Amino acid sequence: VEEYEEHMKKLASKLMWLALNSLGVSEEDIEWASLSSDLNWAQAALQLNHYPVCPEPDRAMGLAAHTDSTLLTILYQNNTAGLQVFRDDLGWVTVPPFPGSLVVNVGDLFHILSNGLFKSVLHRARVNQTRARLSVAFLWGPQSDIKISPVPKLVSPVESPLYQSV
Repeated sequence: VEEYEEHMKKLASKLMWLALNSLGVSEEDIEWASLSSDLNWAQAALQLNHYPVCPEPDRAMGLAAHTDSTLLTILYQNNTAGLQVFRDDLGWVTVPPFPGSLVVNVGDLFHILSNGLFKSVLHRARVNQTRARLSVAFLWGPQSDIKISPVPKLVSPVESPLYQSV
C-alpha cells in the first residue's frame, strides 16, 4: 500500500502539472506545488470500496452522486461497470472499465485552481446485478493549510475570479 501511494503521489503531481501546463501555467505561478519538491505540500487518502452483487440494482445505491473535494482522484476499478459521470447533454453515462486502466477525476480544488477551465466531475457508483465491484480511489490534494484560489494568469483582467479562495 505504501509503495502504491508513493507511485500515485508522483503520478497525481505529474498529471496536475500536465493539465496546468496545457493552460500556460508554470511552477512559478503556483509556488506551493513544485513538481521538483518532495511533495510534502500534498496529502492523500486511499479509499477502498466494495459493492457486492445486488439482485435489484435499480433499488439500491452504491455511492451517491458527488464531486470530490480534492485536486485529483485517481481511480482503479476492477473489470466491473458501476462508475457513472453526469453530463449535462446526456445525463448519467457509465464509464466502461478497461483492464489495466485508471480513471482520473478532477476535484473541486482543481476546478477552483483552474478558474473553472477544468470541471469537477459529478459522479456516482452503481451496484451490479451479476458481479461484485471493487474500486480503489486515490484522493489527492494539498495540506489543509494551503490556500487554493484561481491562478491569477487564468483570470480575465476585466473580470473577477469565478471562485473565492478556500
